[in-house]
This record gives sequence, C-alpha cells and structure tokens, in this order.
Amino acid sequence: MSESAPSLSEIEGIAIRTVDALPDGFRAAARDVALRVTDWPDTEMLRSLGIGDPLELTGLYEGIPMTRKSVFDQPIGPDIVWLFRQPILAEWRQRDDVTIERLVAHVTVHEFAHHFGWSDNDIAVIDRWWE
Repeated sequence: MSESAPSLSEIEGIAIRTVDALPDGFRAAARDVALRVTDWPDTEMLRSLGIGDPLELTGLYEGIPMTRKSVFDQPIGPDIVWLFRQPILAEWRQRDDVTIERLVAHVTVHEFAHHFGWSDNDIAVIDRWWE
C-alpha cells in the first residue's frame, strides 16, 4: 500500500466530493445534514450503540431519517453524519484491496443512506461491501 494516511481534512474533502456527486434529489437533501470528521467516536456513542471496540465504528448517522420526519419534530440541531478517521484507516490497512477514496465514499454513502431512511439490511441488499 503506497498511499499515505489522509488527514481529517482530506477525509472530509473526499466525503464532500462524494455528497456533491450524489444524484440531484439526494444531493439537495444531503446538504441539510452536517458532516463531522473526527479521529474516534466518543465513549457515549460507543456505549449507546453497545460497541466495545472503537475500531468497529467507521461512521454514524445521528438524526431522524427523512422517512420518519414529521412537522411535529422540533430538532435541537441538524442531523449529523459522523466519519471516524482512525477506524476507517484501520479498515483500509486491513483490507488492502480498496483505495482510501473508495472506502471513505462507501462509508459516507452508507451513513447518508440512513438519513434517506434505509436500514442496514436495506443497504446490504444492494451493497455487499464485505464480500
């Protein structure tokens, strides 16, 4: 693997380009979601998801999916897609069969799919990434 590990801002740039490349209807809705890139998920996130190893969480969608939003929902902030750099880098190094751009794009699209109302099972039907 000859690529060097990208910085937080480089991963954010890949994710932004990925959102910009979404089809029109999805792109507009995705731009209403805040994108946050950090090295690690925080302890509370991991605990609330029942995850013990932070390397198991490469991304997270926090919010109410579009398919469940109501005019009665009063959000206290924007929906957020989180990308976690260190777990992404760990998967990238372990896989050794994918570029960092492709992996970051995959995680980004996966998390935004949750915003659009897709479950992990829905996503797995069309995206068999692990194979």
